[in-house]
Amino acid sequence: MKKSLRIKGIQRLEKLADDDALKKAKEQQILADFFASSLWKESQTIGLIRSVGFEFSTTPVFARGFAEGKQMVVPKSLPDRRMVFYHVTPETRYEVSAFGVEEPVSEQVALKESIDLMIVPGLVFTSEGYRIGFGGGYYDRYLKDFSGKTCSLVFKEQFDDTWKPESFDVPIMKIFTDK
Repeated sequence: MKKSLRIKGIQRLEKLADDDALKKAKEQQILADFFASSLWKESQTIGLIRSVGFEFSTTPVFARGFAEGKQMVVPKSLPDRRMVFYHVTPETRYEVSAFGVEEPVSEQVALKESIDLMIVPGLVFTSEGYRIGFGGGYYDRYLKDFSGKTCSLVFKEQFDDTWKPESFDVPIMKIFTDK
């Protein structure tokens, strides 16, 4: 079930990305709500990925975070399906991982307890905040004992309440959407 939903989720995002103007308009609407929120305003250290083409663009989040003096941290995937976050700056170099995502060339590890807000990526979301990602389980493992706040930036096209979360799925606290 999750595998087919994952495929549909990617297809929906790719279709939306085909209409660049619509995708950008939706992103601006979602980002306006996000940047106005107490989650953004009260967070000093923010964890997020470097998005790929069809995903919600995280570029404006990095730009605003750096401009406001926030600490931005980006994950690297490790063996045993683990993730570690690293501090980045506008000058940080990135390498493309085996998963096709940019990971920082950095040795400045961000301790999990120092991250105030995690912007969690995903392909499919329920209205209760459960998500289907790319299938590695990296975020569910990381978030299991994460004490900071979590949110996701989600297009309405990504919602699907037809599936049931599994025991290891960790819900996101707040979803910002154009719904």
